[in-house]
Amino acid sequence: MGVLKRDFLPEHLKPELDQNGFEGCVLVQTAHTLQETQWFLSLADQFPFIKGVVGWVDLRSREVGGQLKRFVAHPKFKGVRHIAQSEPDDRFLVGKEFLEGISRLAEFNLTYDILIYPKQLPAAIELVRKFPKQPFVLDHLAKPDIKAGKLSPWKEQIQELAQSPNVDCKVSGMVTEADWKNWKPADLKPYLDVVFEAFGPKRLMIGSDWPVCLLAGNYGRITGVVQDYLSAFSKEDQDAVLGCNADRFYRL
Repeated sequence: MGVLKRDFLPEHLKPELDQNGFEGCVLVQTAHTLQETQWFLSLADQFPFIKGVVGWVDLRSREVGGQLKRFVAHPKFKGVRHIAQSEPDDRFLVGKEFLEGISRLAEFNLTYDILIYPKQLPAAIELVRKFPKQPFVLDHLAKPDIKAGKLSPWKEQIQELAQSPNVDCKVSGMVTEADWKNWKPADLKPYLDVVFEAFGPKRLMIGSDWPVCLLAGNYGRITGVVQDYLSAFSKEDQDAVLGCNADRFYRL
Protein backbone atom coordinates (compact mmCIF):
# COMPACT_ATOMS: atom_id res chain seq x y z
CA MET A 1 0.00 0.00 0.00
CA GLY A 2 3.06 2.25 0.07
CA VAL A 3 2.19 3.91 -3.24
CA LEU A 4 -0.85 5.49 -1.59
CA LYS A 5 0.97 6.88 1.44
CA ARG A 6 1.22 10.46 0.23
CA ASP A 7 -1.12 13.33 -0.54
CA PHE A 8 -3.17 13.20 -3.74
CA LEU A 9 -4.65 16.56 -4.67
CA PRO A 10 -6.44 18.08 -7.68
CA GLU A 11 -3.23 19.46 -9.16
CA HIS A 12 -1.89 15.91 -9.33
CA LEU A 13 -5.00 14.66 -11.17
CA LYS A 14 -5.32 17.43 -13.79
CA PRO A 15 -2.41 16.22 -15.98
CA GLU A 16 -3.91 12.70 -15.99
CA LEU A 17 -7.27 14.03 -17.15
CA ASP A 18 -5.66 16.12 -19.87
CA GLN A 19 -3.47 13.30 -21.17
CA ASN A 20 -6.39 10.90 -21.37
CA GLY A 21 -9.00 13.14 -22.94
CA PHE A 22 -11.24 13.93 -19.96
CA GLU A 23 -12.53 17.44 -19.41
CA GLY A 24 -13.45 16.98 -15.77
CA CYS A 25 -14.30 14.61 -12.96
CA VAL A 26 -16.61 13.93 -10.06
CA LEU A 27 -14.94 13.89 -6.64
CA VAL A 28 -16.29 11.11 -4.42
CA GLN A 29 -16.05 10.81 -0.65
CA THR A 30 -13.54 8.66 1.19
CA ALA A 31 -14.38 9.37 4.83
CA HIS A 32 -17.46 9.44 7.02
CA THR A 33 -17.05 13.06 8.07
CA LEU A 34 -18.92 16.26 7.32
CA GLN A 35 -15.57 18.03 7.34
CA GLU A 36 -14.38 16.10 4.29
CA THR A 37 -17.57 16.95 2.40
CA GLN A 38 -17.05 20.64 3.13
CA TRP A 39 -13.40 20.41 2.09
CA PHE A 40 -14.29 18.66 -1.17
CA LEU A 41 -16.74 21.45 -1.99
CA SER A 42 -14.04 24.03 -1.32
CA LEU A 43 -11.73 22.15 -3.70
CA ALA A 44 -14.48 22.22 -6.32
CA ASP A 45 -14.59 26.00 -5.90
CA GLN A 46 -10.85 26.22 -6.50
CA PHE A 47 -10.64 23.76 -9.40
CA PRO A 48 -13.31 24.16 -12.12
CA PHE A 49 -12.54 20.72 -13.61
CA ILE A 50 -14.14 19.19 -10.49
CA LYS A 51 -17.65 19.22 -11.93
CA GLY A 52 -19.42 17.66 -8.96
CA VAL A 53 -18.97 16.29 -5.45
CA VAL A 54 -20.45 13.15 -3.91
CA GLY A 55 -20.09 13.70 -0.20
CA TRP A 56 -21.09 12.13 3.07
CA VAL A 57 -23.87 12.99 5.48
CA ASP A 58 -25.02 10.89 8.40
CA LEU A 59 -28.04 9.23 6.84
CA ARG A 60 -28.89 7.55 10.13
CA SER A 61 -28.98 10.80 12.08
CA ARG A 62 -32.00 12.88 13.03
CA GLU A 63 -29.92 15.83 11.83
CA VAL A 64 -29.63 14.52 8.26
CA GLY A 65 -32.14 17.02 6.90
CA GLY A 66 -30.12 19.94 8.18
CA GLN A 67 -26.90 18.44 6.87
CA LEU A 68 -28.40 17.98 3.42
CA LYS A 69 -29.86 21.47 3.38
CA ARG A 70 -26.46 22.90 4.30
CA PHE A 71 -24.59 21.14 1.49
CA VAL A 72 -27.15 21.49 -1.32
CA ALA A 73 -26.70 25.23 -1.01
CA HIS A 74 -23.51 24.55 -2.97
CA PRO A 75 -24.31 23.94 -6.66
CA LYS A 76 -21.65 21.24 -7.04
CA PHE A 77 -23.02 19.00 -4.29
CA LYS A 78 -24.61 16.24 -6.35
CA GLY A 79 -24.96 13.13 -4.23
CA VAL A 80 -24.18 11.09 -1.15
CA ARG A 81 -22.16 7.96 -0.44
CA HIS A 82 -21.60 5.77 2.60
CA ILE A 83 -18.84 3.14 2.57
CA ALA A 84 -21.26 0.30 3.18
CA GLN A 85 -18.67 -2.27 2.13
CA SER A 86 -16.96 -1.71 5.50
CA GLU A 87 -20.08 -2.25 7.58
CA PRO A 88 -20.13 -5.62 9.40
CA ASP A 89 -23.87 -6.03 8.79
CA ASP A 90 -24.42 -7.25 5.23
CA ARG A 91 -27.93 -5.78 5.42
CA PHE A 92 -26.77 -2.34 6.49
CA LEU A 93 -28.32 -0.75 3.38
CA VAL A 94 -31.81 -1.80 4.43
CA GLY A 95 -31.57 -0.88 8.10
CA LYS A 96 -34.49 1.23 9.34
CA GLU A 97 -32.55 4.41 10.13
CA PHE A 98 -30.52 4.22 6.92
CA LEU A 99 -33.67 3.82 4.84
CA GLU A 100 -35.15 6.87 6.53
CA GLY A 101 -32.08 8.84 5.47
CA ILE A 102 -32.24 7.58 1.89
CA SER A 103 -35.87 8.67 1.76
CA ARG A 104 -34.73 12.29 2.30
CA LEU A 105 -32.51 12.45 -0.80
CA ALA A 106 -35.32 12.91 -3.30
CA GLU A 107 -36.49 16.21 -1.85
CA PHE A 108 -32.98 17.57 -2.41
CA ASN A 109 -32.62 16.02 -5.90
CA LEU A 110 -29.55 14.03 -4.87
CA THR A 111 -28.08 10.75 -6.09
CA TYR A 112 -26.72 7.88 -4.01
CA ASP A 113 -23.54 5.88 -4.73
CA ILE A 114 -23.69 2.22 -3.63
CA LEU A 115 -20.25 1.02 -2.50
CA ILE A 116 -20.42 -2.65 -1.54
CA TYR A 117 -18.92 -6.10 -1.91
CA PRO A 118 -20.77 -8.89 -3.76
CA LYS A 119 -22.07 -10.35 -0.48
CA GLN A 120 -24.09 -7.15 -0.01
CA LEU A 121 -25.76 -7.24 -3.43
CA PRO A 122 -28.98 -8.82 -2.10
CA ALA A 123 -29.45 -5.85 0.24
CA ALA A 124 -28.66 -3.43 -2.60
CA ILE A 125 -31.32 -5.07 -4.78
CA GLU A 126 -33.82 -4.66 -1.97
CA LEU A 127 -32.79 -1.03 -1.41
CA VAL A 128 -33.23 0.14 -5.00
CA ARG A 129 -36.63 -1.52 -5.24
CA LYS A 130 -37.83 0.33 -2.17
CA PHE A 131 -37.06 3.68 -3.83
CA PRO A 132 -37.87 3.29 -7.54
CA LYS A 133 -37.62 7.03 -8.22
CA GLN A 134 -34.29 7.51 -6.42
CA PRO A 135 -31.23 7.57 -8.73
CA PHE A 136 -28.60 5.05 -7.60
CA VAL A 137 -25.23 4.16 -9.07
CA LEU A 138 -23.31 0.99 -8.23
CA ASP A 139 -19.63 1.74 -7.68
CA HIS A 140 -16.85 -0.52 -8.97
CA LEU A 141 -19.24 -3.25 -10.23
CA ALA A 142 -19.67 -4.24 -6.54
CA LYS A 143 -16.04 -5.46 -6.54
CA PRO A 144 -16.33 -8.98 -7.96
CA ASP A 145 -13.55 -11.48 -7.24
CA ILE A 146 -11.67 -10.99 -10.48
CA LYS A 147 -8.41 -12.39 -9.14
CA ALA A 148 -10.10 -15.76 -8.62
CA GLY A 149 -12.06 -15.49 -11.88
CA LYS A 150 -15.32 -15.92 -9.99
CA LEU A 151 -18.49 -14.87 -11.80
CA SER A 152 -21.41 -16.46 -9.92
CA PRO A 153 -23.48 -15.52 -8.02
CA TRP A 154 -22.21 -11.97 -8.71
CA LYS A 155 -23.27 -12.17 -12.36
CA GLU A 156 -26.85 -13.24 -11.62
CA GLN A 157 -27.22 -10.62 -8.87
CA ILE A 158 -25.91 -7.88 -11.15
CA GLN A 159 -28.49 -8.91 -13.73
CA GLU A 160 -31.19 -8.72 -11.08
CA LEU A 161 -30.01 -5.31 -9.84
CA ALA A 162 -29.96 -3.95 -13.38
CA GLN A 163 -33.64 -4.79 -13.79
CA SER A 164 -34.33 -1.68 -11.70
CA PRO A 165 -34.15 1.20 -14.21
CA ASN A 166 -33.19 3.71 -11.51
CA VAL A 167 -29.74 2.12 -11.14
CA ASP A 168 -26.60 2.96 -13.14
CA CYS A 169 -23.17 1.34 -12.75
CA LYS A 170 -19.64 2.71 -12.68
CA VAL A 171 -17.10 0.82 -14.76
CA SER A 172 -14.24 1.24 -12.34
CA GLY A 173 -12.30 -0.40 -9.54
CA MET A 174 -11.74 -3.66 -11.42
CA VAL A 175 -7.96 -3.76 -11.39
CA THR A 176 -7.68 -3.67 -7.61
CA GLU A 177 -9.91 -6.75 -7.47
CA ALA A 178 -7.61 -8.49 -9.96
CA ASP A 179 -4.00 -9.60 -9.51
CA TRP A 180 -2.35 -6.23 -8.90
CA LYS A 181 0.97 -7.12 -10.51
CA ASN A 182 -0.07 -9.53 -13.27
CA TRP A 183 -3.55 -8.58 -14.49
CA LYS A 184 -4.31 -8.37 -18.19
CA PRO A 185 -7.27 -6.71 -19.98
CA ALA A 186 -8.51 -10.21 -20.83
CA ASP A 187 -8.99 -10.85 -17.10
CA LEU A 188 -11.47 -7.98 -16.93
CA LYS A 189 -13.40 -8.69 -20.12
CA PRO A 190 -15.85 -11.27 -18.67
CA TYR A 191 -16.90 -8.73 -16.03
CA LEU A 192 -17.25 -5.95 -18.57
CA ASP A 193 -19.35 -8.28 -20.70
CA VAL A 194 -21.71 -8.88 -17.78
CA VAL A 195 -22.33 -5.21 -16.92
CA PHE A 196 -22.58 -4.07 -20.54
CA GLU A 197 -25.17 -6.77 -21.21
CA ALA A 198 -27.05 -6.07 -17.97
CA PHE A 199 -27.07 -2.26 -17.92
CA GLY A 200 -26.37 -1.33 -21.53
CA PRO A 201 -24.15 1.59 -22.57
CA LYS A 202 -26.77 4.19 -21.58
CA ARG A 203 -26.51 3.28 -17.87
CA LEU A 204 -22.77 2.83 -17.49
CA MET A 205 -20.14 5.45 -16.72
CA ILE A 206 -16.38 5.20 -16.67
CA GLY A 207 -14.57 5.76 -13.38
CA SER A 208 -10.88 5.76 -12.56
CA ASP A 209 -10.89 5.01 -8.82
CA TRP A 210 -7.85 7.30 -8.75
CA PRO A 211 -5.63 7.26 -6.73
CA VAL A 212 -6.51 3.79 -5.38
CA CYS A 213 -6.10 2.38 -8.89
CA LEU A 214 -2.37 3.16 -8.66
CA LEU A 215 -1.99 -0.03 -6.65
CA ALA A 216 -2.45 -1.92 -9.90
CA GLY A 217 -1.70 0.49 -12.73
CA ASN A 218 -1.47 4.10 -13.85
CA TYR A 219 -4.45 6.26 -14.78
CA GLY A 220 -3.99 5.87 -18.52
CA ARG A 221 -3.74 2.09 -18.43
CA ILE A 222 -6.79 1.76 -16.18
CA THR A 223 -9.09 4.00 -18.22
CA GLY A 224 -7.61 2.62 -21.44
CA VAL A 225 -9.06 -0.81 -20.71
CA VAL A 226 -12.58 0.60 -20.88
CA GLN A 227 -11.80 2.80 -23.87
CA ASP A 228 -10.40 -0.19 -25.77
CA TYR A 229 -13.43 -2.31 -24.87
CA LEU A 230 -15.69 0.45 -26.20
CA SER A 231 -13.93 0.51 -29.58
CA ALA A 232 -16.48 -2.00 -30.88
CA PHE A 233 -19.38 0.31 -29.93
CA SER A 234 -20.88 3.27 -31.77
CA LYS A 235 -19.51 6.77 -31.25
CA GLU A 236 -22.74 7.64 -29.44
CA ASP A 237 -22.34 4.75 -27.01
CA GLN A 238 -18.67 5.56 -26.46
CA ASP A 239 -19.50 9.17 -25.64
CA ALA A 240 -22.25 8.03 -23.29
CA VAL A 241 -19.99 5.78 -21.19
CA LEU A 242 -17.00 8.15 -21.29
CA GLY A 243 -18.87 11.22 -20.09
CA CYS A 244 -22.44 11.87 -21.14
CA ASN A 245 -23.98 9.39 -18.72
CA ALA A 246 -22.13 10.98 -15.78
CA ASP A 247 -23.33 14.40 -16.97
CA ARG A 248 -26.90 13.12 -17.00
CA PHE A 249 -26.78 11.15 -13.76
CA TYR A 250 -25.07 13.83 -11.65
CA ARG A 251 -26.64 16.80 -13.50
CA LEU A 252 -23.23 18.32 -14.23
